[in-house]
Amino acid sequence: MTANSAIEAVWRIEQPKLTARLARYLRDIGLAEEVAGDAFLLALERWPRDGIPRNPAAWLTEVARNRALDRLRRTTMIDGKHRELAIDLAELEREMPDIEAALDEDIDDDLLRLIFTACHPVLPAEQRAALALRLLGGLSTLEIARAFLVPEATAAQRIVRAKRALRDAAIAFETPRGQERRERLAAVLEVVYLIFNEGYVATAGPDWLRADLCGEALRLGRSLAALMPDEPEVQGVVSLMELNASRFPARTGRAGEPILLLDQDRTRWNWSLIRRGLDGLNRAMTLTSTPGPYLLQAMIAACHARAATPADTDWIAISAYYQALALATPSPIVEINRAVAVGMAFGPAQGLAIVEALKDEPRLKDSHLLPTVRGDLLEKLGHQAEARAAFRQAAELTGNDRERALLLARAGD
Repeated sequence: MTANSAIEAVWRIEQPKLTARLARYLRDIGLAEEVAGDAFLLALERWPRDGIPRNPAAWLTEVARNRALDRLRRTTMIDGKHRELAIDLAELEREMPDIEAALDEDIDDDLLRLIFTACHPVLPAEQRAALALRLLGGLSTLEIARAFLVPEATAAQRIVRAKRALRDAAIAFETPRGQERRERLAAVLEVVYLIFNEGYVATAGPDWLRADLCGEALRLGRSLAALMPDEPEVQGVVSLMELNASRFPARTGRAGEPILLLDQDRTRWNWSLIRRGLDGLNRAMTLTSTPGPYLLQAMIAACHARAATPADTDWIAISAYYQALALATPSPIVEINRAVAVGMAFGPAQGLAIVEALKDEPRLKDSHLLPTVRGDLLEKLGHQAEARAAFRQAAELTGNDRERALLLARAGD
């Protein structure tokens, strides 16, 4: 490993902790990230020449602390804008004299505050996702742009707007409690699972599966689970991602083409991830008597994971879980998935009835999911011409090149 790659590895691990630690004192996420970035740039300059310090985290923390103090003193002297932060300067100088002793002090609380602040509901979902990947995943603006297949300028704009919105709204750097915490936790989990889903089936572009993006979401989810071990929905979303990620080795062929669930070679599934996901699901179930939406989805994924062959799948249980999910979080996407499960459990005609009830749903107007499922059910019923038309319609609506090719192939068949 080269010095620069070693530095980048240290940065990916330490950056969220350092930013969180600084934000506690500076009360400004944007400024905390800038100061942490300054420390990283100095490490890139000095470590290849002087060697990596014995305690890289302590080195980065001390440099960032000194940079923060210098910046705030300079700003106060120039225009007085940060006079109200004078107490923070004193606190920063007084409370962090022993850098190494301070490294693990309240770091879990700091990270939790950072996660809840970066994923605040005041931000649009795309801004939350970009800011979370930047602050908690340590991704560069270019990496975030590639992750969501948008221009780098667009990704940068989302991050800047998110920081500005948090600052202008005077969002407190804190972990909410009680009912507010439950409400805010939903936004945090939404961001984590949004990132995972974008990797699981990319919205657009040449690749059907983006394992790197799924890996970032899983890492964020595991960090959150370690910080909040008694939250069943947090454990549920991690189990859900682990169970779904276990299929990655079998989800694509050698050329990257999609392989659908019922056609996958299950011997290629990652059974270590399956065991981990099932264990996490069992732990989560001991924490609640009323599973939330992520736990219900994890229970569905577990049904697939436990089936040695497609014929062993308990579709009746899956359709029941989707019914519970539809009651917990009603949405047309849940209904589409319920139609698939009902079609497998009770016959394609019953599944098609659910699909046909969704044909005028405005939120599905531009989605390829409805015609895809409709085409599959029509094909099973022997309505070949209608199925072909549905698959072609779905191919026109999808933005993913691999999925379009698959749908056109099904239409041709």
